[in-house]
Amino acid sequence: MSSTLSRAETWSLLTLSAACVGVLVKTYQDDGEPLFASLALGLAAFAASYAMIVWLGDAFIAVGRKGTDMSKKHKVEIPETMGAVCGVVYIFAIIIFIPFAFRRDIVAATSGGGSKDAVLNVEHVETGRILHRFPLSKLSSYAYALISVALIYILGIADDIFDMRWRHKVFIPAFASIPMLLFYYVDFGVTQVVVPILLRPYFGELLNLGSLYYAYMAAVTIFAPNSINILAGINGIEVGQSIVIGILILLNSSLYILPLSSTTTSPPNQATMDVHLFTIYLLLPFLGVSLALLKHNWYPARVFVGDTYCYFAGMVFAVVGILGHFSKTLLLLFLPQIANFIYSAPQLFHIIPCPRHRLPRFNARTGLLEPSVTTHPPEKPLRKPLVPVLELLHALHLLEVKKDESGRIISSTNLTLLNLWLVWRGPRREDRLAIEILSMQMCVGLLGLWVRHRLALLVFTQDNRAVGGSHV
Repeated sequence: MSSTLSRAETWSLLTLSAACVGVLVKTYQDDGEPLFASLALGLAAFAASYAMIVWLGDAFIAVGRKGTDMSKKHKVEIPETMGAVCGVVYIFAIIIFIPFAFRRDIVAATSGGGSKDAVLNVEHVETGRILHRFPLSKLSSYAYALISVALIYILGIADDIFDMRWRHKVFIPAFASIPMLLFYYVDFGVTQVVVPILLRPYFGELLNLGSLYYAYMAAVTIFAPNSINILAGINGIEVGQSIVIGILILLNSSLYILPLSSTTTSPPNQATMDVHLFTIYLLLPFLGVSLALLKHNWYPARVFVGDTYCYFAGMVFAVVGILGHFSKTLLLLFLPQIANFIYSAPQLFHIIPCPRHRLPRFNARTGLLEPSVTTHPPEKPLRKPLVPVLELLHALHLLEVKKDESGRIISSTNLTLLNLWLVWRGPRREDRLAIEILSMQMCVGLLGLWVRHRLALLVFTQDNRAVGGSHV
């Protein structure tokens, strides 16, 4: 990988950076919309990440942060753990954004904060008409979100350096989520969930889960980062799925903010708008750094992302889902990851032998990826209860098994969504497989959002999003 930018790349990134700085200066001076500042920071984060990945590649290789792409004919060592570069750029971006989000409200709420002529009517504060962009109370949410992301970033770096065992690192996100969960306890403390209509005769309209709700939120923070890490093994798939999920979350939040009907007469719910603006402000810089990383990690990859990226990407999603109060909607966007985890569980929990690497097998003769397999030699045969289960899954085309002359199973395909896709679709080139998986992720996510916003009334009395004056 070249450690210098091309002339075209240099001028493009300089032009983009200059434009972003201009927007930020203009926004700060004119007290403009924070959304413009967040978008500018996202583009600036893209430029910074893109350049730093190129500049630091050789330095990472020099200190041993390198790996070999096993799915290529020519095995070349390339930098890995480059997601760490994107993580630090993202953290700086959301720190720099703080004055743009809160400056005007801090000035107004402190009777001018240097502008003694500023006048703030009491009713404006009570209705939120002045503080609607980001009330000062949201600064705590923003700060604790930043702390959790920074913690997971540090722990992810430690995992990449020390190559922790799976049983140890699976709980890393739980430690990073502690500040966020403590803030939720102090600031919100809401542990009630709306009960579906059919169950209300038994549980009432609201059900208080108490400590179980905190256990659920902790489970979300553990699952989101690890699920991205599990669905891996080909160029671009970790970053690609994160970008797709981020775009889907942006779409979901936009539904609560953008006017969708000219006949809407009731004003939008301000509290709901605040949490979804909070989500957008955290996601735009994330998408910026992720798109830069995807450019270098797409087939044929010039860098590897490392576990650090998977951890911090998943934590960003968990933070916006929990503090934005749409964690159940978030799970709808993670359906492929949930399916991959369930499908992988027999190997993850060593019910079926699990090799260290389960990525698809590269066929050097054809240049295509094929399902990888785990072998079951005579000295370590499958346990008898598993034999009919694997045969049934083979009959249902959920995996492939091979038998010897005696009918004994000698190998079976590894239980990952990537291998299953190759069982269904046949051998694929690496970039083609990535495109198909990401397209499936997008389609499933869009279907999940449609179910969430169009079929919600089948199980609940109303949705928390008003369109045309009615709840849907």
